[in-house]
Amino acid sequence: MLTLDIRTLSFLTMVSSLLLALGLQLVNRTTAKNPGLSLWAMGATANGAGFVLVALRGIIPDLLSIVGANTLLLIGAVWFYLGNRAFQGRTNKLSWPFVLVVATAVASCCFTYLMPSLAARIVVFSIAIAAVTFPSAIVLLQAGDRSDRLIRWFVAAAYLTAALFLSARAVLTLFMAPEGQDFMALASPIQTFSLVVEIGLNVVLGIGLPLLVLRQTHRQFIASEDRYRTLVERDLTEHKNTEEQLRIAATAFEAQEGMFITNAEQVILRVNRAFSEITGYSAEEAVGQTPRLLNSGRHNADFFAAIMKSVHRSGAWQGEIWNRRKNGEVFPEWLAIAAVKNGRGKVTHYVATLTDITSRKAAEDEINNLAFYDPLTRLPNRRLLLDRVKQALASSARNKRYGALLFIDLDNFKTLNDTLGHDIGDLLLQQVSQRLVTCVREGDTVSRLGGDEFVVMLEDLSEHPHEAVAQAKSVGEKIIAALNQTFQLASHAYHSTPSIGVTLFADHLETIDELLKRADLAMYQAKAAGRNTLRFFDPKMQAEVMIRAELEADLHEAVLHDQFHLYYQAQVDGEGGLTGVEALVRWQHPLRGLVSPLEFIPMAEETGLILPLGIWVLETACRQLAAWAVRPEMACLTIAVNVSARQFHHRDFVDQVLAVLDHTGADPQRLKLELTESLLVNDVGDIITKMMALKEKGVGFSLDDFGTGYSSLSYLKRLPLDQLKIDQGFVRDILVDTNDSAIAKMVIALARSMGLAVIAEGVEIEAQRAFLASQGCHAYQGYLFSRPLPLDEFEKFMTRLALPPQDEYFDACPAAA
Repeated sequence: MLTLDIRTLSFLTMVSSLLLALGLQLVNRTTAKNPGLSLWAMGATANGAGFVLVALRGIIPDLLSIVGANTLLLIGAVWFYLGNRAFQGRTNKLSWPFVLVVATAVASCCFTYLMPSLAARIVVFSIAIAAVTFPSAIVLLQAGDRSDRLIRWFVAAAYLTAALFLSARAVLTLFMAPEGQDFMALASPIQTFSLVVEIGLNVVLGIGLPLLVLRQTHRQFIASEDRYRTLVERDLTEHKNTEEQLRIAATAFEAQEGMFITNAEQVILRVNRAFSEITGYSAEEAVGQTPRLLNSGRHNADFFAAIMKSVHRSGAWQGEIWNRRKNGEVFPEWLAIAAVKNGRGKVTHYVATLTDITSRKAAEDEINNLAFYDPLTRLPNRRLLLDRVKQALASSARNKRYGALLFIDLDNFKTLNDTLGHDIGDLLLQQVSQRLVTCVREGDTVSRLGGDEFVVMLEDLSEHPHEAVAQAKSVGEKIIAALNQTFQLASHAYHSTPSIGVTLFADHLETIDELLKRADLAMYQAKAAGRNTLRFFDPKMQAEVMIRAELEADLHEAVLHDQFHLYYQAQVDGEGGLTGVEALVRWQHPLRGLVSPLEFIPMAEETGLILPLGIWVLETACRQLAAWAVRPEMACLTIAVNVSARQFHHRDFVDQVLAVLDHTGADPQRLKLELTESLLVNDVGDIITKMMALKEKGVGFSLDDFGTGYSSLSYLKRLPLDQLKIDQGFVRDILVDTNDSAIAKMVIALARSMGLAVIAEGVEIEAQRAFLASQGCHAYQGYLFSRPLPLDEFEKFMTRLALPPQDEYFDACPAAA
């Protein structure tokens, strides 16, 4: 019965082992062909084959069945172990489980035949099975990945359970069965349970593993569907992106810039709409043609060869080119060419982009005109002139030929602007520029520096200086003749004259600024010579300019460091009595000594220093008036102070005078301001208003140098004057020049008729005084009585004068009382 039971269990074990082997093969075919699973299935098949022997032959009668089964099981375990090692890629190394399995298999086969008893052989067999099972379980736990963790743990548990039962069978057989007893009777319960457990594990694994794999396969199928869906969506997205890129490319091709595509032989294959708009050629007209269709004829073959050489060398070219539209119009364009190459680096197409830059070129020309040309006359401006003079100097140094600069200034141009307006002045400048251009050669330069100043540069004159001078003079005279012709300015006929200064240059040793200064100096010499003439630069002019520049610098220093002094010249009446003084400014230069007013007063007028200087003179004179007011012998003296036109026209002049009188404490009635006739040229109304404002405070006025300027009786009768002053130019020759004596008589008679006092200056001899007295002039000033004296000398001079009787003096001068 036992034998039947063992055989039955062995047969079932065989069947379950085959079932496990089939399940493992099924799993292996539906997965990634794991070598470990194949070897495991082979081991299970061997195990089943071993139990076939047991089932057919029985255990007790034939030990060969036990040995065969044991050997086959060991071989299957070794294969399984090797499969797991191969799965992990570590078959090149031998570890202790592998060595233990091989050694146990060999020892089992040997000891099964060598053991003296069947019990001993059963013990060896059981120990061998346990020795194989334990390391196999350990190897199984270490193999594989996280995805088959549950399967590995389940199989390992089966191995360990079987090993425990086999070990228990070996122990019971060894220690509990006495010699000669039927040990199979003792081992049969354990053996039976072991086989039942093994059968159950084989069935569970043979059926459960395929189910798990099917589930995993389903998941993989779902994952594959997801991947497929993802791939499809990705393909659709890429397709949409490709379509979008194509739309963008098509839109870019139809951009504002003209584009055309040619093949490698430069035959046009395609053009865009902008190309047709720019060139005038439609797509039908351009396709099949070459870019020579647009050739303007302005570029030679070398130009186009250089373009293609650049394209072949670097793959692209861009630059400015002139092309021709269909209507024949030549226009500038910016052209960019790019070569398209295939995978082998061979050019297959050319892509060209062209832009019409007509408006940009016009803007550049306008910018260039604004930078280098005068906007009113379209002549070269100062910047361009300096550049051309620089080039002319270099050229003159090379060819040893002279050049010349003609500095031209229009006479009385300011008067034209002031009377007829700046619009008329601009018309004159434009017509002058047109006439100047006609007076010179094509290679010469006519430029406008600004205002009414023009410069003409002549190049390539003679190698000999005298001939060069004659050539420059000839051009200058031609210019004078051209500009002397009447100009028609709108509805006004206007006559203008120029003053021209000329300087020659022959090398690059002279600087450009120096040349312009020389021509400018010569022009001022032409004005000084009476205008409407021409003058060449003289080195003496430069010396005078240097002296003038030094004097101007010293004049600034003089104002800052109080180097001025007041001198006083006596004014007397017909009996020789002192009535007042004229305050005259003197400059005590630290090196040059006493500088004449004729030198520095005009310069002070030009530089504007006359304003601070005039205030200083006025304040000093008023302070002296206040000091004399407390001295009885001088209390009735008046001080005449000269006022320049520039000083008088200052908007704060009245306030300045009143402020000086206020803080010095001077008596306004003792202050007399001397004005010149030149002051009456502009804005007489403003002059009268200021005079009346000061007149109300008691300040008196004297008209100096009467008869030398722009005398106008209509102005004279409106001015609140107190005195007319006969200029010393008439007094000097009054005894010998009938004109001077007649003018003096007229001034005296005019003053008497208008109720004005009259005084003559420059009286140097008694005969002059007597003549003036005979004509009714009884107030004098000049060297006959006293030179201009500094304060201390004048006060000494005052004490030497014979004073009138004391009572008469106080009657005549209430301030002295």
